[in-house]
Amino acid sequence: MIEFRNVSKVYTQGPRRVAALDDLSLTIRPGEFVVVTGPSGSGKSSLLHLAGGLDVPTEGQVIVDGREMRAMGDDDLTLFRRNRIGLVFQFFNLLPTLSVLENTALPALLSGGRFADVQPAAERLLTQVGLQDRMTHRPEELSGGEMQRVAIARALINDPPILLADEPTGNLDSATGAEILALLRQFHGERTLVIVTHDLSMERVADRSLHIRDGRLA
Repeated sequence: MIEFRNVSKVYTQGPRRVAALDDLSLTIRPGEFVVVTGPSGSGKSSLLHLAGGLDVPTEGQVIVDGREMRAMGDDDLTLFRRNRIGLVFQFFNLLPTLSVLENTALPALLSGGRFADVQPAAERLLTQVGLQDRMTHRPEELSGGEMQRVAIARALINDPPILLADEPTGNLDSATGAEILALLRQFHGERTLVIVTHDLSMERVADRSLHIRDGRLA
């Protein structure tokens, strides 16, 4: 489902060149639950951004769901990412002017759906994440855990086969973080689930764990 072939990612910072990933190769199978760990600056978030089509490699190939990401144009990549990949971030990225229901429905609306058609699916997902009584609220009225629940529902609104989460519990207390992890596992099902995290305890619940150090698999 996700394959990296000799992938390197180099960022230029003024006169410096920083290698986030260094000739990295890996394969994540369809339906697999993989946790990626590593210290800050190890390259694990770069790995997730490349897998999610948010960035392109400097060298090598990133193949996701049978598509080579760098070979796609911007429009095709945007559509592919919107329909095939669900993304959950540490900082939620909810739009403050939209309600919980509207934030959840947004990716489906951007795909051309009408709100009246999308609304039942959005309401169902919000009920599944325990926010059936918060649908008309704005993000500022929610706790951190509730905002992350909205972010998970939003990531699933187009029913993507791949779910990627970047430090999804990083801004939450341990009890709320455990609840969010349980939700992600609940929605795993037949989806491919990849979580990047500092939390080594997540390794115990995954099918497989990968450890990144200095841009390479350790």
